Amino acid sequence: MDIVRFVLPQLIDYLDVFPAVGLIGPRQVGKTTLVKALSVQKEVLYLDLEKASDRARLYDTELFLKVYENSLVVLDEVQMMPELFQELRSLIDEKRVPGRFILLGSASPELIRKSSDSLAGRIGYLELTPFNLIEIENSNLNNLWFRGGFPLSYLAKSDRVSRLWRENFVRTYLERDLAILGLNVDFRLMERFLMMVANAQGNLWNAESFARALGVTRPTINKYLHFLEGAFLLRALQPYHNNVKKRLVKSPKVYIRDTGLLHSLVQVDSEEGLQGNLIVGASWESFVIEQIISVLGNSFQYFFYRTHQGAECDLILVRNSKVEYAVEIKNTLSPKISKGFRISMEDTMAKKGVVISRVEKGYPIAPDIEVQSLKYGPLHGDELVE
Repeated sequence: MDIVRFVLPQLIDYLDVFPAVGLIGPRQVGKTTLVKALSVQKEVLYLDLEKASDRARLYDTELFLKVYENSLVVLDEVQMMPELFQELRSLIDEKRVPGRFILLGSASPELIRKSSDSLAGRIGYLELTPFNLIEIENSNLNNLWFRGGFPLSYLAKSDRVSRLWRENFVRTYLERDLAILGLNVDFRLMERFLMMVANAQGNLWNAESFARALGVTRPTINKYLHFLEGAFLLRALQPYHNNVKKRLVKSPKVYIRDTGLLHSLVQVDSEEGLQGNLIVGASWESFVIEQIISVLGNSFQYFFYRTHQGAECDLILVRNSKVEYAVEIKNTLSPKISKGFRISMEDTMAKKGVVISRVEKGYPIAPDIEVQSLKYGPLHGDELVE
């Protein structure tokens, strides 16, 4: 199955603007494959910084890279050598032309020490997410939801092979990759932490409860959350509170970002098993949220809304400090509008309400609220991507 990555046109545009482009995202998401398939009008030098032989070539970084100053240099797993960023800054300042470097990383700029400061104004960052619905052309929504979007999981020849890949991915990530990224902690503790997050998918973050269960301090548990956010495994969706004069929830809602990994952690082995599992509603909610954010990207800021009085909205899309859309997510074919959702629209002064459910075709359910399909609604309609 030949899948064109959604971020490719933007990557090409960035190479025409920035001296360095950072393509970041979790391991095994397809960053290296995407860049190796990139067609550019210059020689490409690819270095994998996980290999000792490639790191050795950069012993004298300035001398080595000056030889390739007219080439596109790809530095894979750049978090292995964070000291490179200062050297790259000097090289870029000596010859400031676009498209000199592509930096591939499995951690956010905040986790790649000094990167944001060293290359400020010289680098543009893009995130490569697991597959989204546009990339697979809606060919199998349920398969993408169940297996998740990591290429080797989604494209596996069977659910069993997909499950084995995901289980190995989680184990390798905990036992090896987190330490490489800079989090030195017992992998069994992190496994328990991830399983707790998975079983509380989409719930409000309660650091005190997690800390007590794992026998660590509250600052430590918050550190784990922050780190796994930066490693693209978790999303902490923040509450919306701008100009709302009500008693609001202040804690974020926390999700395992890829639903395939979520299903492995809670030991759901089949699509049929998912439908009968208590996690199904939270899983669908997180799947929809990730699809929307993956496609709409920086066009909006993303929040949820909840008051202590019971008004609630799963996703708030904000642009220019105004709420453009209030989104409710329902795993049903016959969604109903709750009183809490209407109140949340009034509180936030949302321009429009959207209910995303399992329907095949959207329809208006109120003058300012539409029911939409995930396949043919917000990811494809003109209004959300204009």
